[in-house]
Amino acid sequence: MFGLFKRKKKEVEVDPQFIMVTVNARLQPMHRVEIYEDPLDEILSKESKCEVSGGGTLQSQSGEIECCDVEIQVPDSEDSTISLIKSSLEKIGVPKGSKITIEATDFEIEFGSLEGLAIYLNGTDLDDEVYTNSDSNHVYSELDRLTQGVGKVYSYWQGPTETAFYLYGTSFSEMKLLISELVESYPLCQKCRIEQVA
Repeated sequence: MFGLFKRKKKEVEVDPQFIMVTVNARLQPMHRVEIYEDPLDEILSKESKCEVSGGGTLQSQSGEIECCDVEIQVPDSEDSTISLIKSSLEKIGVPKGSKITIEATDFEIEFGSLEGLAIYLNGTDLDDEVYTNSDSNHVYSELDRLTQGVGKVYSYWQGPTETAFYLYGTSFSEMKLLISELVESYPLCQKCRIEQVA
C-alpha cells in the first residue's frame, strides 16, 4: 500500500547543442535544402536523435553565393555523433574545403572530397542574335548530360552580367574535358570563363 503515490522523478532538461556544417558549395537556398538538408535529416532521424534545425547562405558583394551552412541540433558533441554526421554527409557528397564546427568548443573539422567547376556565361558582350537564338536551359541540361558519372550541375546563379552554373564531381579536370566540346561549339558559351571552386 505504501509507495503508491511516489513523486515522479523530474526529467533533467538538457540544453540542446548544435553542430554547424559549412558546405563549400555555391547553392541557392532551394538547392541547399534539396541536396543536403532533407537527405541529411532523413539519415540522421533514422539513426540518431540528431536533426537538421536550419540553414543559411553566404553571399559575396556581387550577390553571388560563396557557400552555405546546415545547422544540426544534437543531444551531445561526442565523437560518435560527429562521426555519424560526417559519414552521412560524405555519403551524400561534399566538396573539398567544407567543415564541421562544434559550437560548444569551436572545434573545426575539415572534410570533403568533391571538386567544383563554375562556368560563367557572358551576358553582355556577345552579338544580340546569340542571346536571341540560344538558350541557357540547353547549356544547363547539356552540362548535366555530358558530366554524367563524374559530376552534375548542383545549382546556378544569374548575375547582372553573367549566368553561372556550378558543377560538383570527382574531378575538376575531367568535368572540364567532358564539357569542352560544348564550350567550344555552342554560341552562348563564347567568351565564357571556367573556374575551379572546390
